[in-house]
Amino acid sequence: MKPVAFETVRAASLAEASRLLREAGGGAKLVAGGQSLGPMLNLRLARPRLLIDVAGIAELTVAVDAADQVVLGSCVTTAAVEDGRAGDAIPMLAEVAGHVAYRAVRNRGTVGGSLCHADPAADWPTALAALGADVIISDGRTERSVPVAGFATGAFETALAPGEILVRIRVPVPSHSAAWGWVKLTRKAGEFALANAAVLVDHERGICRIAIGALRGPPLVVGDARGLFGGGPVGAGALDRVALNRLLGAHGGDGGTERALHVTALARAADRAAAVRSRT
Repeated sequence: MKPVAFETVRAASLAEASRLLREAGGGAKLVAGGQSLGPMLNLRLARPRLLIDVAGIAELTVAVDAADQVVLGSCVTTAAVEDGRAGDAIPMLAEVAGHVAYRAVRNRGTVGGSLCHADPAADWPTALAALGADVIISDGRTERSVPVAGFATGAFETALAPGEILVRIRVPVPSHSAAWGWVKLTRKAGEFALANAAVLVDHERGICRIAIGALRGPPLVVGDARGLFGGGPVGAGALDRVALNRLLGAHGGDGGTERALHVTALARAADRAAAVRSRT
């Protein structure tokens, strides 16, 4: 298959990109890395009349590592995070980045693009939700903030309104004593996840948060997951699997083998967090 005919324009500013989106009335798509959009165009799953290239807008490519937060422009590539050129203050980010697809995809694919694509099996939505990140959205005139945990509203659906663009991602830097675990289950390296899960335990800041992805919609995020581990140390042995299965069922998770994979992913992530904690 080949895409339907479309025009392209390289936006010089955020305001211009937003204006073009609004004027197209749903007939335009933003493109940065294009690692998801390209195949969709070829398969005619997406049929925009206009592609708006935002990769050259400077403010979307800036990354800042501060003492209290990491800020990633939406067009920062996954490879930049993997290589420590962005987000170096949070080691979990590089761990996640290194398992996204293949290096060729990571070289072009962007963190913001992954969030906006909102594929349930993607890695960034789950990992960033576990880290308590939020996204800054702009319509070219004003900005608003949305937690990553609430940004995806469904499979391939987000909280973006017409004309809005994801500008940057803000990730709080955990304390030095924090522990984290990330697990992605696939049939082979480079594939989309059958299940993925992340755990963040930061006692200094009163955080015990989990996120489980690769469900039928947005990740399942539990902001206070202490009850799932009996209020004690986080680990696979302490995980209340019955309670977790109930949560997965209420969130729309599949039953049987697929749900077992999600439970296994979280259990392994919890054990990794416990191992990290034992070294701090």
